Amino acid sequence: MERGKLVVVSGFSGTGKGTIIKQLIERYGYSLSISATTRAPREGEVDGREYYFKSTEEFLSLVDYNGLIEWTKYVDNYYGTPRKFVEEELAQGKTVILEIEVKGASNIKAQYPDAVLIFVTTKDIATLRERLEKRGTETAEVINKRISRAADEAELMDNYDYIIVNDDLEDCIDAVHSVIISDDYKTENSLDFVKKIQGELAEYK
Repeated sequence: MERGKLVVVSGFSGTGKGTIIKQLIERYGYSLSISATTRAPREGEVDGREYYFKSTEEFLSLVDYNGLIEWTKYVDNYYGTPRKFVEEELAQGKTVILEIEVKGASNIKAQYPDAVLIFVTTKDIATLRERLEKRGTETAEVINKRISRAADEAELMDNYDYIIVNDDLEDCIDAVHSVIISDDYKTENSLDFVKKIQGELAEYK
């Protein structure tokens, strides 16, 4: 069976990437790798659905036993990608989406060179702040921390294969899906097919 594709979606906090990914999963049947985190669940979140909620001790134990592909500390909490699920889904030929931050994305690319890296952003930072404030789940201090973190994350945006602006949700969902599909048709991903066609046409030279 052909190995599946790994897709990394990152973006500043508040860009709507979680909503985009949820719609991609529902509409196109992609597999979502659920991250582990030490942050407290928000209202309505369920362990094993949005995240695997871990204590700091449990999380660091996963790190010690190489149970995570990547991990990081973000705004006072740990986040990481469990290795077992990703490897099993890829082995079954499935497209797996990871929602992770920029440093984690770099680690993923180092381990999986064929991974497709997509960065989702707002059209400007004023819009980003407005969206964070409208969520109503964080204090002004935490929002400022997220904006400050975005400034650091922006330094690594040029490491991504694609940058997509979420100005209209439906357009953004379509754009991300198109990128995932179109990546299948890159020449570098079709070398075996190219060689086949070249071989068949060689006699006509």
